[in-house]
Amino acid sequence: MKIAITGGAGFTGRHFAHSAQNAGHQVVAVRSDLTDAQALATELGQIEVDAVVHLAAISFVGHQDERAFYDVNLFGTLNLLDALAGNGRALRRVLLASSANIYGNGSNGPISEELPPAPVNHYAMSKLAMEHMARRYLDRLPLITVRPFNYTGPGQALQFVIPKLVDHFQRRAPTVRLGNVNVQREYNDVRFVCETYLQLLEHGRNGETYNVCTGNTHDLQTVISLLGQLTGHQIGVEVDPALVRANEVQKLCGSPARIQSLLPALPSFSLEDTLRWMLATRA
Repeated sequence: MKIAITGGAGFTGRHFAHSAQNAGHQVVAVRSDLTDAQALATELGQIEVDAVVHLAAISFVGHQDERAFYDVNLFGTLNLLDALAGNGRALRRVLLASSANIYGNGSNGPISEELPPAPVNHYAMSKLAMEHMARRYLDRLPLITVRPFNYTGPGQALQFVIPKLVDHFQRRAPTVRLGNVNVQREYNDVRFVCETYLQLLEHGRNGETYNVCTGNTHDLQTVISLLGQLTGHQIGVEVDPALVRANEVQKLCGSPARIQSLLPALPSFSLEDTLRWMLATRA
């Protein structure tokens, strides 16, 4: 397939392009700013592709400009879908990356796709609004939506907690400042996420939503302990009240039943596999 991706210069975009090319696909990065509707429409009108993977977004929950979540994640996606629907080219699939954050504190898990959303921050609200808006295009575009749970890997920005911890252990820093260390998250491997997206381009069902998850959660104390074992370095943890988020989602654990029934050959990576890879790679 020839696949156009938004957010190609970002963390997930770089890994997805690598995975797709290794699988024999051709990847074209969309260069236009999502908020520039005219530039986006012009660029997409000039390329012929089989599928589109929409990864570009403001994805850091703690981003300071709350309006930007909606400008990019909602209205930027609106511009993209308008451009794709308006150029008249037939597409095999359009994959929209939403987020498991839309579930909020609705359940301690495992969370299935049927759980009613209950977003508690602007990032999650912008992604849920994007999902609802996108349904207007189901009669014109072959859309599928993915809700990835937390994932990580080399090259992820240090504002995210796992690369922050890996960086501190690589530098053998004496202490690290964190927020709530007791929250539980899936810390899946970006390679698992990219392979899931690739297989969904082939086998996903139009109009469906898919949790991209494993159902395996860890708290940060577990991550810190494992990094200590892998590096032989022990680190002190200071809880910084400024890093403790209001309305923090305490546990995000997904049910992978839907993707496992559809895509039985997905790769498996342990947390140790991922941390070893990150420790060995200086982005």
